[in-house]
Amino acid sequence: MPLETTARSPLVGQVINQLREQITKGEWPVGARIPPEPELAAQLGVGRNTLREAVKALSHAGLLDCRQGSGTYVRAASELSSAVARRIADAEFRDVLEVRRAFEVEAARLAARRRTPQDLEALDLALARREEIWATGDAAAFVEADSALHEIVVATAHNKVLADLYADFGTALRASLHRVIGEELTPEGYVDHGRLVEAIRAGDEEAAAFEAQCFLKEN
Repeated sequence: MPLETTARSPLVGQVINQLREQITKGEWPVGARIPPEPELAAQLGVGRNTLREAVKALSHAGLLDCRQGSGTYVRAASELSSAVARRIADAEFRDVLEVRRAFEVEAARLAARRRTPQDLEALDLALARREEIWATGDAAAFVEADSALHEIVVATAHNKVLADLYADFGTALRASLHRVIGEELTPEGYVDHGRLVEAIRAGDEEAAAFEAQCFLKEN
């Protein structure tokens, strides 16, 4: 998405809005470095001081991370996700797990009601990928594959607010999974998600909710 030359008044607010839009729409994903200051100022048609003020504001909001000698990086996709990440950082594991349960059990129920053929195909692919990664023994990669499956279940619920909130909860989700799974994959740590996918495929809302609840228990 190309940036537009910014009108002259009020400059800083307009620059903030344009930079925020690049971030929230995924043009600059989390972890990415944004264009260098001279390049960005030229694209926006503003002075470097104006740009610095805007970047500083977004940094205070938690969206950007200015690293001396390295550049400016995207820290969070929205102010909400930044706030959620800060709140979760010191939260009790039990509290995080209970929030996951609130999201995922209802998402599974809705997914069973609203799934489409395209959703089921995506779920099958994600489940197969999860099983494939488990077989490699790579715990970190498995967390990502498992997270991807959960995210697709939530997407299959076709509730945009739920999906957006769950996306903001993504960092906490991964931290929760890391704690449950640990540094190594062990047979006793394996949790089958095939029954969840099959319950969604069958349109069985109660079975889907039950399966989602089963693997969201405190150890």
